[in-house]
Amino acid sequence: MIIVSACLAGYRCRYDGKIDPDPGIVDLIRCGKAVPVCPEMLGGLPCPRVPAERTADGTRVLSREGTDVTEAFERGAAETLRIAQLYGCDRAILKARSPSCGKGLIYDGTFSGTLRQGDGVTTELLLQHGITVESKL
Repeated sequence: MIIVSACLAGYRCRYDGKIDPDPGIVDLIRCGKAVPVCPEMLGGLPCPRVPAERTADGTRVLSREGTDVTEAFERGAAETLRIAQLYGCDRAILKARSPSCGKGLIYDGTFSGTLRQGDGVTTELLLQHGITVESKL
């Protein structure tokens, strides 16, 4: 089993409320090979929601309005890990650049569209627990 970002599967959970399904991810779910999750909504955030980015030091996640949403991101990451462990997932395909799910490159916290090296909160936690993570736009 594979954990996948629900937004990649076409669930209406993106920060902006839009849907943009990836056919390959949808097929994985249809075949019973993947479990869709949205860490941000699992953490209690609504859809749509104000965009958020990890701070440059990686210690907090702030909304564009300056609200600290770190706790919600951490709660969603923990719930995603619990689901991954429940289903025996050892791999995840998550949304690139996201402050939750990005791997390798995420937005830099300035809301300028600039990317920096780093991982999202959920990706970081999954990697710490031996789950392989790949990013997908």
